[in-house]
Order: sequence, then structure tokens, then C-alpha cells
Amino acid sequence: MTTQVLSTAQARRVALAAQGFMDRRPKGVPDTRALARVLGRIGLIQIDSVNVLSRAQYLPLYSRLGPYPRALLDRASGKAPRRLVEYWAHEASLIPVETHPLMRWRMDRAMTEAWGGPRAIAQQRPDLVKQVLADVREHGPLTAREIDDDVERERDNWGWNWSDVKRALEFLFYAGKITVARRNQQFERQYDVPERVLPAAVLATPTPSDAEAHRGLVSIAAKAHGVATAQCLRDYFRTAPDPTAQAIQELVEEGELLPVQIEGWKRPAYLHRDARLPRRVNTRALVSPFDSLVFERTRTEVLFDFRYRIEIYVPAEKRIYGYYVLPFLLGDRLVARVDLKSDRTAGVLLVQSAHAEPKAPVETSDELAAELVQLAGWLGLDQVRVAGGGDLSPALSDSLRGY
Repeated sequence: MTTQVLSTAQARRVALAAQGFMDRRPKGVPDTRALARVLGRIGLIQIDSVNVLSRAQYLPLYSRLGPYPRALLDRASGKAPRRLVEYWAHEASLIPVETHPLMRWRMDRAMTEAWGGPRAIAQQRPDLVKQVLADVREHGPLTAREIDDDVERERDNWGWNWSDVKRALEFLFYAGKITVARRNQQFERQYDVPERVLPAAVLATPTPSDAEAHRGLVSIAAKAHGVATAQCLRDYFRTAPDPTAQAIQELVEEGELLPVQIEGWKRPAYLHRDARLPRRVNTRALVSPFDSLVFERTRTEVLFDFRYRIEIYVPAEKRIYGYYVLPFLLGDRLVARVDLKSDRTAGVLLVQSAHAEPKAPVETSDELAAELVQLAGWLGLDQVRVAGGGDLSPALSDSLRGY
């Protein structure tokens, strides 16, 4: 059988369609059906606490739906009928509740695979872990701070402190013994037991074998990518190489994944059988640093010729593009990047820097200005102001004068 060959441009269009950037945006206010459509495309939404522009979990929906009520996501992840629940998928993420059983293999390995602090507490202070679980079961949903306050008031002779309580909670969360009912306004997790958070049908789902779980996760990742290498598929849910490779092989044998060759790519690639190859992509979107379109940086560089790194943890004087930089998608290319900040007190969306990519089209500044004005309105800000440098900033300032 002859292996299908895709050009990089074709692979890029497949990827954008798979990620939902080809779907028509709702004419009215986006509703739960629009939310379900995006979730069906991308499979998860990464969470991050940085709030310089907006909480990260709200931005992927905005990129695909345009202005939407953020309460739509809050309800889906915090109220019945619950559609989303938090767990460690691609880092901390919101996943559809139906995906939760596919993560039980990870929960079962908490004692060996949870990161240092929580794992150490479970090994050294099992009494603490047991009591914290009892507290959540009896009084949840609770934040770590609320349990800490309760501990200091009633059990100060135990010698507990906030960090130990938090580590115990994080171990129990990793192990699936508790989950997150919601986040409060301070972005703290409010922990509760799964039986009060997850739908009964999800709780009753038989636990998949490790092989079945990995096959399910790789299937979700492959559908979300459209076309991907094994490295891309591993990264989506942070699965290990061997079980991922086995899942890929099984999905190829079942016909869900089709081996393909992409011109210029050194690694084998796999096309999902439901992937679309549009003739062109006509879209415009600002993309969060934590968006699934750009999760895997090597993939982003190969597909879009766009080298992208988050510089949040880089000292200010060493940053190249800025603190919170969003790629700008126009058509099927990432044509620019902007460092954005919400000045909520002044009601201003600040453009701290703006840089164009090589061969960015002449309309980039006008299109970016329109997108920034729309974003500001969605964030409840009154105006957009270019406050920093970058080669695109002068043209962007000119374009913004029309608003």
C-alpha cells in the first residue's frame, strides 16, 4: 500500500481544522452546544494561574468561538449537569467527565508517580493523608486554607501546617480519592469527594485496562491533532513512550490512524481517519500560550515555522518578545505575536510589544487591531493601547486609530 504524502501546508490545514478553527462561529451568543463542539474537537483545556491577561482556561474557547459568556465554562466545570472536571492531563486541565475513567491508571500510580512533595507526604505522613480525606468527605468542598484553619483551631497539637495539608490534598487529588468541585474567586481549588462531583454514570464506568485507557487517550489526541507524530500524541496527555506506541499500533491496525508521510518531516506521522483537509483556512484568532494548538513546541515550529517559547520565567532583561505573548493566527499562518496585559484599573488592554513574523501579509496590523479591540470588549476593557516596542508596534498603533 502506498503511503499518503502531505505537504507541510496541507498538514497545517488539517491541524487547524481538527482544532476547531474551521468551524463556523455561532451567530448569536455561544451556548452549551457551542461549548460541546469545541470540547469535542480539542479534548481538554489547560489551566494556569497567571492572570495578567485572563485566566488561561477561558482563552481557547474565545479563540474558537469569539466573545462568549465565561459563565458558560464556569457552569460546565462547577455545576450540574457537570460536563468538565479537573485532573492532571496535559498539566492541570479541564477534561470532559467521560474522559475521567481513562485517567484511573494514572491515579493508581500516585504512590510512585506523583511529584515529590505530595508523594513524600503520602509516604511519611499517612495519618495526615487519612485525616485530610476524612475532613473532605465530611465537610467538602473545602480549600486547603479552610482545612488549615480548622486544623490550627482544633488540632494544633498535631503539628500540621498549611503546606503539609496542601501536599496531602494534592496527593489525594492525583490518586483520584478526591477531586475539584470548582475554583473560587481566588483561584483556589475546592476539593470534594468524587461521588459528590462526578455524574453517577461516570462513577459507574468500569475501569479500563491500561491498554484500553491509553488507546482511548491516544484516540482523543489524534482526533484533536488531525495529523501527528508519536511525540505529539504522547505530549497531549503526557503518556509514556511504550504504551503510547502500542496504542498507536493498535489504532493503525483498527484503521482509525493512517500512516502518512509529511514532506520535510523526519518522523513518521499518523492521520486520523476523520480528519479534514480544507482547501484553505480563513480564520483570525489570538492563541493563548497554553492553547492545545501550540502545546508541543516542536510541532508548532515544524507546522508553522514559528519558534515559540513562554518567557514568563525568564528574567525581564533576557526576554525576547515579552511576558505573556500570544501568537496571532491569520488564515493558516501564525503571522505575529503580541505581549498583552489587562490593566483592569484603567480599563485598558495594553500591548506591551508587537512583532511580525517574516513574510507577514500587509493586512496583519489591521487584522490584529480588529482582533485586539474585540478581545478588549470581551474582557470588559474600554480601549487598546500600544505601550511598548517591537517591529509591528508603529503600524499597529496606526491601525488602532480607526477605533
